[in-house]
Amino acid sequence: MDASPSPARPEASDTAATAATAAPAGAADRPDVLGRLAAAGVAADASPRRLAEYSYDASNYRVPPLAVVFPRTVEDVLAAVAACRGTGTPLTGRGGGTSMAGNAIGPGVVLDFSRHMTRVHAVDEAAGTVDVDPGVVLADLTREVERATGGRLTFAPDPSSKNRATVGGSLGNDACGNHSVRHGRISDHVVELDVVTSDGARLTATGTGLRATDPADDASAARAAELADSLRALARENLAAFRLELGRIPRQVSGYHLENLLPERKLNIARALVGTEGTCAVVVRARMKLVPKPASALLVCLGYADVVDAARDVTTILEFSPAAVEGTDEAIVETMRFRRGTDSVLGLPEGRAWLFVDLDGDDPASVAAEADRLLARLGENGRLVDGRAVPDLVERASLWRVREDGAGLSSRLASGGESWPGWEDSAVAPEDLADYLADLRVLMAEHGLGGVMYGHFGAGCMHIRITYDLRTEEGRAVLRRFTREAAELVVRHGGSLSGEHGDGRARSELLPLMYSPGVLAAFARYRRLWDPAGILNPGSITAPDPLDANLALAGIPAREWRTSFDLRPLGAGGGSLAETDDPARAHGAGTDPWVHAVQGCIGVGRCRADTGGVMCPSYRATRDEKDSTRGRARVLQDMVRGAATVQEGWRSEEVREVLDLCLSCKACSTDCPAGVDMATYKSEFFDHYYRGRLRPLSHFSLGWLPRWLALTGRIAPLVNAVLATPLAKAAAVAGGLTTRRAMPRFAGAGEWRREAAAAGVLPPGDPAGSVVLFVDTFTRGFRPQVAGAAARVLAGAGESVACSADACCGLTWISTGQLDTARRLLSRAAQALDDGTERPIVVVEPSCAAALRKDLPELVHTEQARRVAARVRSFASHAADLAAAGWTPSPAQPLPGRVVLQTHCHEYSVFGAGTQRTALAAAGVPEVVDATGCCGVAGNFGFERQHYEVSMQVAENALAPALRSTPPGTVVLTDGFSCAMQVGQLDASRAGRHLAELLDPGRPAEAGSP
Repeated sequence: MDASPSPARPEASDTAATAATAAPAGAADRPDVLGRLAAAGVAADASPRRLAEYSYDASNYRVPPLAVVFPRTVEDVLAAVAACRGTGTPLTGRGGGTSMAGNAIGPGVVLDFSRHMTRVHAVDEAAGTVDVDPGVVLADLTREVERATGGRLTFAPDPSSKNRATVGGSLGNDACGNHSVRHGRISDHVVELDVVTSDGARLTATGTGLRATDPADDASAARAAELADSLRALARENLAAFRLELGRIPRQVSGYHLENLLPERKLNIARALVGTEGTCAVVVRARMKLVPKPASALLVCLGYADVVDAARDVTTILEFSPAAVEGTDEAIVETMRFRRGTDSVLGLPEGRAWLFVDLDGDDPASVAAEADRLLARLGENGRLVDGRAVPDLVERASLWRVREDGAGLSSRLASGGESWPGWEDSAVAPEDLADYLADLRVLMAEHGLGGVMYGHFGAGCMHIRITYDLRTEEGRAVLRRFTREAAELVVRHGGSLSGEHGDGRARSELLPLMYSPGVLAAFARYRRLWDPAGILNPGSITAPDPLDANLALAGIPAREWRTSFDLRPLGAGGGSLAETDDPARAHGAGTDPWVHAVQGCIGVGRCRADTGGVMCPSYRATRDEKDSTRGRARVLQDMVRGAATVQEGWRSEEVREVLDLCLSCKACSTDCPAGVDMATYKSEFFDHYYRGRLRPLSHFSLGWLPRWLALTGRIAPLVNAVLATPLAKAAAVAGGLTTRRAMPRFAGAGEWRREAAAAGVLPPGDPAGSVVLFVDTFTRGFRPQVAGAAARVLAGAGESVACSADACCGLTWISTGQLDTARRLLSRAAQALDDGTERPIVVVEPSCAAALRKDLPELVHTEQARRVAARVRSFASHAADLAAAGWTPSPAQPLPGRVVLQTHCHEYSVFGAGTQRTALAAAGVPEVVDATGCCGVAGNFGFERQHYEVSMQVAENALAPALRSTPPGTVVLTDGFSCAMQVGQLDASRAGRHLAELLDPGRPAEAGSP
């Protein structure tokens, strides 16, 4: 291996593209390998859309593959390996696709194990092991182990990406996790690995050698014996080098872990394979060790002035045998609060940098006493600003989520600016961490760079995202110079280029700075012994690609993509609540706002998690990358890169396809740590895509719903009568709607007015009102009784209520991408509601509230629009504010002891997840069963014929199980009309109720009756 850096090569992205998604390198080889795969009965997807989805991981790189295969069995893997070997096609294994070093992308065939090879085969509590497929998600594995053992055992490795990272990917990188201080790396938990080699052998690597997976497989048995002998010889010839250079610090992940081949390690080939990044063999099954789950655990949160002070206290903390010592800085905390509200970070002590320390033991009292001793000891050191134990489970979860979402939150910070991986995984001995960080900050300043620091302080591993400018040649030159000097720095501190993410494309070129020529030669020989064909994950570790080749932000045409939405952040004079970074001031100044927005996805893949938050409901239903927020963003990124013209880009069939199952729930704008706002991108794209084209019928039947409601309100009895006949199905078909969903009852035009009048509301614009109640189209047309209930609740809270209904938020036109009409309606709404006061505008329907709060300033670019949007509240958020101010609801009817809560997605994303809970707590409801997730209807989506099945699958994520787990009489709270419709579809005996109905003090006669 050449010890000098490889010369930079022309990037594929610098060539002119002629399609909406750029063609992958080596496309001429595609028919041959695809033909062999087809002949073997293995399905391969080589569509431009699929290739765009798999051209990226969570790194800075883009490498288009030739095809993507989703193996179902080991036989599929063997067939794919044979096809690639026979054609000389590279092969890359992939799990969750969350690699930050570029080791989950490759130029040939990509094997995605996360879709089908996801079985937990056996949990053996007596042996303390688990037998799993490579595609099993780590969090799923942990849940299954704890379920099978009654909570006695658990699977220890828990990287922050554990709810989407897979066993196979974690083995590839030698992942660690938040509790690595106690439990080490995943290599510490490996018992045996079943692998497929590039020459087709099926081998099992163990702690003492290698054998054929199937004893009757003579060819594999011979290969195992030959390979084991060669590995022994490799170790024997490099005894001194392996002992001196490898395995020196806890997080030395860079290179291959060949110290495990030494005699004193008993030829532990299983561990030597971990961390090889898919360059030696393909893992198809694994036996892993389990550990006892602690009886009691307590989080201690420590605040410091900066990360260097925090790092200097690590050695003291380690004396207390903690299970975890994690850290983060203030930039991540501020961004979490910006994206998810101030109550998203609870229980944080004073400081500008924090350590999260997990202590555990046999009983809570002894653990609490140990926490007190730790705090006292750190106080004596003199660096601790503030610290506290966090016994509350809600606060604990809140704080851990700050740390776990660090990678995404730090990519686009609340303060503006972008940061990137590349030098995000360096590691030193814990006792050297403070000095290393101090020197690193000096080096960053010398290169004009800033950074966000977080990571595994207790293990000496830092995840530092740095403010590189990857859009310009000058910025990429800084990346190269800085990364080399940073590598030299960490080596001077006795550290490793990588601590758990692997070297990949980001750091492999720099391994000669860390290892001697002899060890580098041993790495190359080790790889050839395993993969003589040289097809497995090329470009990483040995014979690496240059670290600045194939950068995803290079070579993107500078073009103007005119949009209706103002995608600049509010702080920069724009309208976007989700965006933080001003493209006019960002690196590569002048980046088009649309391009800048769709590039917000950095691939961390939180949208692929099946628990926590709401995002992404379509992926949770289909388990297909194309239906994840990340998959959609990657296809959009290839659109702005590869379209020959802007007009061609807006006509992309690949983009239309990935957006088809997007429910426009807006959850990603909150749940995505990077703030990707796919609902907005879908609306904007559809607005362009359908210009001059025939739209789906549902875009007229549902997209124009407010217009139809103005008509049906006048003849509601006739409409309802017709819908009770077989003509209802004919009407549904004519409107492009499903015939399998019940239609709602239409209200008469005067019903809501009578309800509001009976509640004593003031006329619109009456200055005596302290609050404006906006009665939206859905409430007027379908749930007029809620208008009266909302007015009475507000009046009962001491508000004088003025009522307004002379406007439309344009929601249905927004969701179907008819933005000219939406903008006109929103502009009229702003004029109607801008009454010269600062009175809150309380909107009954949460989706309409969200449209007025978020979409109004993005589509109507006036100060008036911004003024009105700032005043808008959902009913639940206003009720929560009133409760926080001391109001206690006094409902006329006794409150239920238990409520199933289905928070509307738009309420969740724009106003916060806890608004209804706060109001229910103030009212005294003792038990709330959270159906956290999208209901599946999502406005027009669930009523459309082609989307009905998916809408019902989405309901199975949370709402349907919550209904099945509670008695039939349990109240179901559904502030959103679409949520109420889904409840009725799932269980006709239940009717979703609005929070206003639950808190309704009743009409005066009712309130005064016994």
